[in-house]
Amino acid sequence: MADTQIVRMDEGAVNARILAKEVKVDFRRVEAASVKMTARFASAEAKRQFVRYFSTLQLNAHFVSVIARTKLKPEDVARVESLLREQLASVADELNKGIDGAEALFKANGITRVATYDTLPLELEVGIISSSGRRYFEILNKLDQLMPMLQTLEVHEVISASDADIQRAGFKRLIRNLAVSARNMASGLRRRMNALDVVQTQRERPKAATDSGEPGLIGTTAITTTDGGSDRGNEEAPALAPTGADAEISVGKATRQAHPD
Repeated sequence: MADTQIVRMDEGAVNARILAKEVKVDFRRVEAASVKMTARFASAEAKRQFVRYFSTLQLNAHFVSVIARTKLKPEDVARVESLLREQLASVADELNKGIDGAEALFKANGITRVATYDTLPLELEVGIISSSGRRYFEILNKLDQLMPMLQTLEVHEVISASDADIQRAGFKRLIRNLAVSARNMASGLRRRMNALDVVQTQRERPKAATDSGEPGLIGTTAITTTDGGSDRGNEEAPALAPTGADAEISVGKATRQAHPD
């Protein structure tokens, strides 16, 4: 039977282009175990947000939760973790409201079918290394669910093309802001860790100088004692010896004292 398709369909080229622009994140220092999950995104928006920001958020969240704890106080790290969780929950709530609102418009306008994509879905296995990564993964899936619903409402003229674009841009911005926020949190903790390293180095320098026998920045000339244990042994030697004419006068006085005649 002859091919009756009147248009050429995507066979994976779109996904290949998206993956070619993926930001390569260095996970070589991450030694944590990961829960393997299958990522399957159909919408163009979810595909690109996933490729651009998922690995970045995971790496920064790992730095906050694991690496920062090696040097900073647990309560300080916990506050940053709590802030990140609150932001993840807030974005999830916004997406849930968007899905609920779209479903209400579907029902009110008698729409029963959601638009589907003719391009192949982006499907691959990912490793989830933290609860923050899992929450972000779930948020990306919510975005993937909402995008075709907005497209459907636009096709049926329930919402205008302009309104659909504004909503799409707003939800994508929320996804991006989460990744940026996680990066800023990790950078802030990294700066605090570096500051602690500087303070520790400054504290160790005087100790290292003392242990090696080197004189400190502040001190007095070494004190010598006589074998007889006289009181002169407790006197500090002058910092500078007399020179020139002063030396001659000093020597003359010493001579007269030794030979009073």
